[in-house]
Amino acid sequence: MDLSLVSVVSPAAAGQTVTAHPSLTSLPGSNVLQQLVNGAEAWALAITLLGAFVGAGLWAVASHSHNHHYAARGRMAALISGAAALVVGAAPGLVNFFERLGTTAR
Repeated sequence: MDLSLVSVVSPAAAGQTVTAHPSLTSLPGSNVLQQLVNGAEAWALAITLLGAFVGAGLWAVASHSHNHHYAARGRMAALISGAAALVVGAAPGLVNFFERLGTTAR
């Protein structure tokens, strides 16, 4: 029985390059995944809008009744909801930016 060593050569060492081309149409069910992402983003934005409304309402009522603790909590809820909406809205652009940045790495 011949037990010779098998040499394993990486594609880069063999002079070949490894490439990847992401495409949403390459795999079956990708359109369903895209619909789920779109729906999740819509729900996340609706929840942040609701949080902003509740926070602003709490801020207004607490300020009117001179309750500084709840006014600060309402203000914080409204601001955090706004920041969350910013993150949800910017997430696809950030992912695309870092994906393009990653493809430029050599």
